[in-house]
Amino acid sequence: MKTRFIQKSILPGFGLTMGFTLLYLSIIVLIPLAAVALKATGAGWAELWNAVSSDRVLASFRITLLASFAAAIVNVVFGFLVAWVLTRYSFPGKRFVDGMIDLPFALPTAVAGISLTAIYSQNGWIGRWLEPLGIKVAFTPIGITVALIFIGLPFVVRTVQPVIGELEKEIEEAAVSLGAKRWLTFRKVLFPELLPPLLTGFALAFSRSIGEYGSVVFISGNMPMKTEIVPLLIMTKLEQYDYTGATAIALMMLVFSFLLLLLINVLQWFSHRRFTSK
Repeated sequence: MKTRFIQKSILPGFGLTMGFTLLYLSIIVLIPLAAVALKATGAGWAELWNAVSSDRVLASFRITLLASFAAAIVNVVFGFLVAWVLTRYSFPGKRFVDGMIDLPFALPTAVAGISLTAIYSQNGWIGRWLEPLGIKVAFTPIGITVALIFIGLPFVVRTVQPVIGELEKEIEEAAVSLGAKRWLTFRKVLFPELLPPLLTGFALAFSRSIGEYGSVVFISGNMPMKTEIVPLLIMTKLEQYDYTGATAIALMMLVFSFLLLLLINVLQWFSHRRFTSK
């Protein structure tokens, strides 16, 4: 008996919905990205290489990637702790704190950048206490990392929080009753379930950070070779009518983002297969 691969659905037929999906995806995503690639490669590979291999471009990539990676790591650690507290404990003002997690989503990034600059500048509320200790945050790579931590935290919290809520406490209690210590219980029982969402949260936070502009442009100081990020460099190239250089840098960022997402998907698949097979 021949079985049908396509199952019935309440939506219109598979051909119509699939066609609309591909059309929408092409118009919104594929065609603009293809235009960037064609514009960047249209001038020739030699000019493309010269545009992305200059010292200024490499310095901006180094600053952006290192700050984004550091911010994503911090968000994974503290985002997990925040999600754990919000899920496992009850305390006064819990709903308020839970709502504040989404503030970076709703707050315009430029407002966040101005606020962070005012707080961490030399005369700011926090910066004035750090200055005597020799710690300068605003207009340094540290300030860039702080801004990226601010905008990336919700991605980790909201990714890990539902998984923590679905973890059965009875399994933890069973492990403790069998003599397992807290660290062993976390490593053998909880961590296998939390690793995939943690990787997803890291990927989302990192991807969001490398493309961030508004919250970083104020606190970074925009000093070439020191605190200039890639999105700002692309804007600078566009203002100078260097469209080839801007699209070349954008294409490099596009390729890196695609490779990053591919790597994260492979790691998620590997971790899920490894821990579920035990």
